[in-house]
Amino acid sequence: MDAIILAAGKGTRLRPHTETTPKPLLPVQGRPILDWIIGALPPVDRLVVVVNYLAEQIEAYLGKQTHVRNWTTVRQAEPRGTGDALLSCKGVVNSDRVMVLNGDDLIGRSDLAKLAAVPMGILAHPVDKPEDYGILFRNADGTLARVVEKPKGLTPPQLANIGGYLFPRSVFELTLPLSPRGEYEITDAVGMLAATGGFKVVEASYWFPIGNVEQWTSAQSADVSAAG
Repeated sequence: MDAIILAAGKGTRLRPHTETTPKPLLPVQGRPILDWIIGALPPVDRLVVVVNYLAEQIEAYLGKQTHVRNWTTVRQAEPRGTGDALLSCKGVVNSDRVMVLNGDDLIGRSDLAKLAAVPMGILAHPVDKPEDYGILFRNADGTLARVVEKPKGLTPPQLANIGGYLFPRSVFELTLPLSPRGEYEITDAVGMLAATGGFKVVEASYWFPIGNVEQWTSAQSADVSAAG
């Protein structure tokens, strides 16, 4: 299994802190967010980090980290969405399966191990404001039926997509549609694979999103031991 971490974004909601430091390198209790994520990974054959904004800083960090020796970066020349970032890694992924994670949230080490144990799947966590997230709907057998972005009128809690995926290598053969906002979305790849059946919804026990300054500040005093 290889792992891809999507770390190309500008982190606009964390400005001014991200004006000189890429979001994945912002510290949480003395460690970069990216270090927490890589440290929580199950054993992988190769780590691929998609970069763009302040890429040199991320590459310098990767050269010093000791979690995964076999790593490389892919530069997303023009940010065109998470689906484009994923497919840009086609030429450097060697394994039959690939775990894909966002480069800005803390996810439990044990949850990533559970995700690695399924042929293909998506991590989910309950949320109290479904209208702010991509919400996952399951079939009776626990596989994914569909993802609905920011639905209104649902009774909380609902299971949200938290940005952790396990794909078969065949994901790189998909042709993704351009979304209404002019980007290629990783959730379209999820939907296409889910339509073939067997795409597991894996419930995570620990998730700490770091999307804005308030969340980042809160993370400095939170219990993050589950994140690795």
